[in-house]
Amino acid sequence: MLHSLEDVAGVSVIATDGEIGKVRNFLFDDQTWKLRYFVVDVGTWLSRKAVLISVSAVDQPDWEGKTFHAHLTKEQVRHSPDVDSTKPVSLQEEIAMNKYFGWPAYWGGGAYGELPAASVPPGRDYLVHTKENPHLRSAEQVAGYTVWDEGSEVGRLEHFIVDEVSWHIGYLDVKTGDWLHSRSMLVPTRWVKSMSWAERRVNLKHARKEA
Repeated sequence: MLHSLEDVAGVSVIATDGEIGKVRNFLFDDQTWKLRYFVVDVGTWLSRKAVLISVSAVDQPDWEGKTFHAHLTKEQVRHSPDVDSTKPVSLQEEIAMNKYFGWPAYWGGGAYGELPAASVPPGRDYLVHTKENPHLRSAEQVAGYTVWDEGSEVGRLEHFIVDEVSWHIGYLDVKTGDWLHSRSMLVPTRWVKSMSWAERRVNLKHARKEA
Protein backbone atom coordinates (compact mmCIF):
# COMPACT_ATOMS: atom_id res chain seq x y z
CA MET A 1 0.00 0.00 0.00
CA LEU A 2 1.18 3.51 -0.79
CA HIS A 3 1.40 6.24 1.85
CA SER A 4 2.65 9.78 1.98
CA LEU A 5 5.69 10.20 4.23
CA GLU A 6 3.60 12.90 5.82
CA ASP A 7 1.48 10.06 7.26
CA VAL A 8 4.56 8.45 8.81
CA ALA A 9 5.80 11.62 10.52
CA GLY A 10 4.83 11.57 14.18
CA VAL A 11 4.52 7.79 14.38
CA SER A 12 5.89 6.37 17.66
CA VAL A 13 8.86 3.98 17.52
CA ILE A 14 8.58 1.30 20.21
CA ALA A 15 11.65 -0.66 21.36
CA THR A 16 11.37 -4.06 23.02
CA ASP A 17 11.40 -2.31 26.41
CA GLY A 18 9.57 0.95 25.79
CA GLU A 19 9.11 3.92 23.49
CA ILE A 20 12.19 5.41 21.80
CA GLY A 21 10.49 8.48 20.38
CA LYS A 22 8.58 9.77 17.36
CA VAL A 23 9.55 9.87 13.70
CA ARG A 24 10.25 13.44 12.60
CA ASN A 25 12.23 13.07 9.33
CA PHE A 26 13.60 10.56 6.82
CA LEU A 27 16.85 9.93 4.95
CA PHE A 28 16.58 8.36 1.50
CA ASP A 29 18.87 7.39 -1.39
CA ASP A 30 18.19 9.61 -4.41
CA GLN A 31 19.48 6.96 -6.85
CA THR A 32 17.49 3.93 -5.71
CA TRP A 33 14.75 6.02 -4.03
CA LYS A 34 14.84 3.67 -1.06
CA LEU A 35 14.17 4.98 2.41
CA ARG A 36 17.24 4.23 4.57
CA TYR A 37 16.72 5.80 7.98
CA PHE A 38 14.04 7.26 10.20
CA VAL A 39 15.14 10.33 12.15
CA VAL A 40 13.54 9.77 15.56
CA ASP A 41 13.03 12.54 18.09
CA VAL A 42 13.89 10.92 21.43
CA GLY A 43 12.41 13.63 23.63
CA THR A 44 14.22 14.11 26.94
CA TRP A 45 15.42 10.61 27.90
CA LEU A 46 18.68 11.06 25.95
CA SER A 47 21.08 14.01 25.95
CA ARG A 48 20.93 14.17 22.12
CA LYS A 49 17.78 15.31 20.39
CA ALA A 50 17.44 12.61 17.74
CA VAL A 51 18.77 9.22 16.62
CA LEU A 52 18.82 7.42 13.28
CA ILE A 53 16.98 4.10 13.07
CA SER A 54 17.43 1.92 9.98
CA VAL A 55 14.24 0.90 8.20
CA SER A 56 15.56 -2.69 8.42
CA ALA A 57 15.24 -2.48 12.22
CA VAL A 58 11.47 -1.94 12.32
CA ASP A 59 8.40 -4.07 11.59
CA GLN A 60 5.63 -2.95 9.29
CA PRO A 61 3.79 0.01 10.83
CA ASP A 62 0.61 -0.29 12.82
CA TRP A 63 -1.29 2.47 11.03
CA GLU A 64 -4.27 2.34 13.35
CA GLY A 65 -2.11 2.58 16.46
CA LYS A 66 0.39 4.95 14.77
CA THR A 67 3.37 2.89 15.95
CA PHE A 68 6.48 1.08 14.66
CA HIS A 69 7.97 -1.78 16.64
CA ALA A 70 11.78 -1.86 16.47
CA HIS A 71 14.09 -4.83 17.06
CA LEU A 72 16.13 -2.78 19.51
CA THR A 73 16.33 -2.03 23.20
CA LYS A 74 16.46 1.47 24.64
CA GLU A 75 19.87 0.60 26.08
CA GLN A 76 21.16 -0.18 22.58
CA VAL A 77 19.88 3.17 21.37
CA ARG A 78 21.41 4.96 24.37
CA HIS A 79 24.91 3.67 23.56
CA SER A 80 24.63 3.83 19.77
CA PRO A 81 27.07 5.98 17.71
CA ASP A 82 26.17 9.65 18.00
CA VAL A 83 25.24 10.96 14.53
CA ASP A 84 24.16 14.55 13.97
CA SER A 85 20.95 14.03 11.98
CA THR A 86 20.90 17.70 10.95
CA LYS A 87 24.08 17.28 8.86
CA PRO A 88 24.97 15.01 5.91
CA VAL A 89 25.85 11.52 7.14
CA SER A 90 29.33 10.22 6.29
CA LEU A 91 30.09 6.65 5.28
CA GLN A 92 32.22 6.29 8.38
CA GLU A 93 29.18 7.06 10.53
CA GLU A 94 27.02 4.63 8.57
CA ILE A 95 29.60 1.86 8.96
CA ALA A 96 29.78 2.55 12.69
CA MET A 97 25.99 2.33 13.06
CA ASN A 98 25.71 -0.82 10.95
CA LYS A 99 28.54 -2.47 12.87
CA TYR A 100 27.06 -1.53 16.26
CA PHE A 101 23.47 -2.59 15.52
CA GLY A 102 24.26 -5.42 13.12
CA TRP A 103 22.18 -3.82 10.38
CA PRO A 104 22.78 -5.07 6.82
CA ALA A 105 24.97 -2.82 4.67
CA TYR A 106 23.39 -1.56 1.44
CA TRP A 107 26.14 0.48 -0.21
CA GLY A 108 28.31 -2.21 -1.84
CA GLY A 109 28.55 -1.47 -5.57
CA GLY A 110 26.47 1.70 -5.24
CA ALA A 111 27.49 5.16 -4.16
CA TYR A 112 30.42 3.54 -2.34
CA GLY A 113 31.29 0.88 -4.86
CA GLU A 114 34.85 0.63 -3.49
CA LEU A 115 33.50 -1.20 -0.42
CA PRO A 116 32.25 -4.81 -0.53
CA ALA A 117 28.69 -5.15 0.72
CA ALA A 118 28.19 -6.12 4.38
CA SER A 119 31.87 -5.61 5.23
CA VAL A 120 33.58 -3.25 7.62
CA PRO A 121 37.08 -2.16 6.53
CA PRO A 122 39.65 -2.75 9.28
CA GLY A 123 41.94 -0.23 10.94
CA ARG A 124 43.07 2.76 8.94
CA ASP A 125 40.93 1.85 5.89
CA TYR A 126 37.84 2.25 8.05
CA LEU A 127 38.89 5.66 9.33
CA VAL A 128 39.61 7.27 5.97
CA HIS A 129 36.12 6.84 4.52
CA THR A 130 34.75 10.09 5.92
CA LYS A 131 33.32 11.54 2.71
CA GLU A 132 29.65 12.42 2.95
CA ASN A 133 27.24 10.13 1.13
CA PRO A 134 26.27 12.28 -1.89
CA HIS A 135 23.04 10.39 -2.47
CA LEU A 136 21.68 10.20 1.09
CA ARG A 137 19.10 12.99 1.25
CA SER A 138 16.92 14.49 3.98
CA ALA A 139 13.25 14.42 3.02
CA GLU A 140 12.67 17.46 5.21
CA GLN A 141 15.29 19.47 3.30
CA VAL A 142 14.29 18.29 -0.19
CA ALA A 143 10.60 19.10 0.33
CA GLY A 144 10.10 22.51 -1.25
CA TYR A 145 12.57 21.98 -4.10
CA THR A 146 11.35 23.23 -7.47
CA VAL A 147 10.76 20.56 -10.12
CA TRP A 148 12.00 21.24 -13.66
CA ASP A 149 11.44 19.49 -16.98
CA GLU A 150 13.38 20.45 -20.13
CA GLY A 151 14.16 23.93 -18.85
CA SER A 152 10.62 24.69 -17.66
CA GLU A 153 9.49 24.80 -14.05
CA VAL A 154 6.79 22.19 -13.42
CA GLY A 155 6.01 23.01 -9.79
CA ARG A 156 7.20 22.52 -6.23
CA LEU A 157 7.85 19.24 -4.44
CA GLU A 158 5.41 18.89 -1.55
CA HIS A 159 5.49 15.27 -0.36
CA PHE A 160 6.91 11.80 -1.06
CA ILE A 161 4.75 8.72 -1.73
CA VAL A 162 6.25 5.50 -0.36
CA ASP A 163 5.40 1.79 -0.45
CA GLU A 164 5.04 0.61 3.15
CA VAL A 165 6.42 -2.87 2.39
CA SER A 166 9.55 -2.07 0.34
CA TRP A 167 10.02 1.51 1.63
CA HIS A 168 10.60 2.54 -1.95
CA ILE A 169 9.61 6.12 -2.84
CA GLY A 170 7.64 5.64 -6.04
CA TYR A 171 6.21 9.11 -6.57
CA LEU A 172 6.82 12.76 -5.83
CA ASP A 173 3.75 14.80 -4.95
CA VAL A 174 4.30 18.02 -6.89
CA LYS A 175 2.18 21.16 -6.51
CA THR A 176 1.69 22.93 -9.83
CA GLY A 177 0.14 26.27 -10.81
CA ASP A 178 -0.19 29.42 -8.73
CA TRP A 179 -1.80 29.69 -5.32
CA LEU A 180 -5.21 30.37 -6.85
CA HIS A 181 -5.21 27.57 -9.43
CA SER A 182 -2.90 25.02 -7.85
CA ARG A 183 -3.25 21.26 -8.14
CA SER A 184 -1.24 18.20 -7.15
CA MET A 185 0.49 15.96 -9.66
CA LEU A 186 2.18 12.62 -8.92
CA VAL A 187 5.54 12.34 -10.69
CA PRO A 188 7.16 8.87 -10.83
CA THR A 189 10.64 8.92 -9.33
CA ARG A 190 11.92 7.00 -12.38
CA TRP A 191 11.51 10.28 -14.27
CA VAL A 192 14.05 12.07 -12.06
CA LYS A 193 17.33 12.76 -13.82
CA SER A 194 19.21 14.58 -11.07
CA MET A 195 18.91 16.70 -7.95
CA SER A 196 20.80 19.87 -7.09
CA TRP A 197 21.47 20.89 -3.50
CA ALA A 198 22.86 24.25 -4.60
CA GLU A 199 19.86 25.19 -6.77
CA ARG A 200 17.29 23.38 -4.63
CA ARG A 201 15.74 21.73 -7.66
CA VAL A 202 14.75 18.35 -9.08
CA ASN A 203 15.49 17.83 -12.78
CA LEU A 204 13.26 15.45 -14.74
CA LYS A 205 14.23 13.56 -17.88
CA HIS A 206 11.68 14.35 -20.61
CA ALA A 207 8.72 13.67 -18.33
CA ARG A 208 6.18 15.02 -20.80
CA LYS A 209 7.32 12.50 -23.42
CA GLU A 210 6.92 9.59 -20.98
CA ALA A 211 3.56 10.69 -19.59
